[in-house]
Amino acid sequence: MVEKTSILEIIRSRRSIREFLVDTVEDSMIEDILEAGRWAPSGLNNQPWHFVVVRNREIAGSLAGCTRYSSIVQSAPLLIAVFLNRDVMYDHTKDIQACGAAIQNMLLAAHGMGLGAVWLGEILNQKDDVRDILNAPGSLELMAVVAIGYPAAGSSRSGVRREISEITSKERFGNPWK
Repeated sequence: MVEKTSILEIIRSRRSIREFLVDTVEDSMIEDILEAGRWAPSGLNNQPWHFVVVRNREIAGSLAGCTRYSSIVQSAPLLIAVFLNRDVMYDHTKDIQACGAAIQNMLLAAHGMGLGAVWLGEILNQKDDVRDILNAPGSLELMAVVAIGYPAAGSSRSGVRREISEITSKERFGNPWK
């Protein structure tokens, strides 16, 4: 069993990485990242996600044209597009949340392997174009593209979070947690 402190340390130390080395991410690491996503919780265990792994530079270049963060997309040696499979969903909100849990699992797995990753959401503004580029059927709805690779030197930033007392109430809204 993993100790609570090590899990919290992995969560606390993970950062969005936007600059990558050109080194290829090994197939075994990609499979582990996908495995982490696959084991995310989902309502009724419907597993409403579909992942598209992109390493082809021409395809990545086309995807880069779908976001103002094109430099991140172009520099990442690995992209994973995360789609909601509407054919297996039972509740749109719940299934979107399940896809978010899969993405978070993948981000944490990548970090735990010494990789850097960033969850790209702005690309959703061009989700139909992304679906066309990836030849995805209309039943798939883009949730995000995750850019992954070995972090470039100096690419990590410090993280700041609001205090728990600012974001938590006890029993009812407005009652301070402590």
